[in-house]
Amino acid sequence: MERRDYSLSVSSLGLHVTEWGDRQGAPVVMLHGIRGYAETFARLAADLQPGVRVIAFDQRGRGQSDWDPDRHYYVDAYVADMEAVADQLGLQQFDLLGHSMGGINALVYAARHPSRVRRLVIEDAGPGAFEASAGAARIRKELDTTPVHFASWEEAASFMRALRPSVTEAARQQRLESMLKETVDGGFTWRYDHAGIAATRLNPDPARIVDLVPAVQSIACDTLVVRGGRSDYLQPEMVQRMCQLNAHITAIDIPDAGHYVHDDQPELFAHAVRHFLKQA
Repeated sequence: MERRDYSLSVSSLGLHVTEWGDRQGAPVVMLHGIRGYAETFARLAADLQPGVRVIAFDQRGRGQSDWDPDRHYYVDAYVADMEAVADQLGLQQFDLLGHSMGGINALVYAARHPSRVRRLVIEDAGPGAFEASAGAARIRKELDTTPVHFASWEEAASFMRALRPSVTEAARQQRLESMLKETVDGGFTWRYDHAGIAATRLNPDPARIVDLVPAVQSIACDTLVVRGGRSDYLQPEMVQRMCQLNAHITAIDIPDAGHYVHDDQPELFAHAVRHFLKQA
């Protein structure tokens, strides 16, 4: 599978972009979660081939993208980045997939640009989950208690095993390779802007918190909401409400998967996404 890595300049920040697959294939843009990175979609990109051009980018403050010195880690900034990326790549119409925070950003983008999003996939995100779920409380606690430095790779791996016990060791190691960088003392620290991202998640500006209900109501394309069957973040009643708010939305549960559905059940998730995107 062909892979291409490059950088785009957006709002004075460099955003690292990764593409997989056929350059002339049907474009699918993928948006990762709050502590994610583009590389998290590598396996899904392979599973969607052939004939698909998967485009993912490290959202500001993560991976190989620049950190925002002003800490604009809010939906309005992320959606503006998405708008700029789509424009710079000349994407007139494309499929859009978002996980968790990326799902929130995808919902808002699709609501604002109904003519550009052909089909929408939301992985474990929706109204209420960000504010009131047990998963949201877990994420806030993790951000508040995450160490900023590890003395060794194994110490970081042990931390990740406790944090993500359900995923495979290979998935954990891939996550660490994308999230860590070496320090001058031989230890490791986070590649993402932990302090800035944690600050805006733990003490957000109330004026920049987005109500997702109007966005869900405005979606004009066929939309698939994928919930992890044992997710502590997106609750069944939240999914039911999304379907009631908009007839374009259908939903499925992936069994034995938590919030990170694409990590916990990669084959089932890829099958669901592939089937949905290939429908006429």
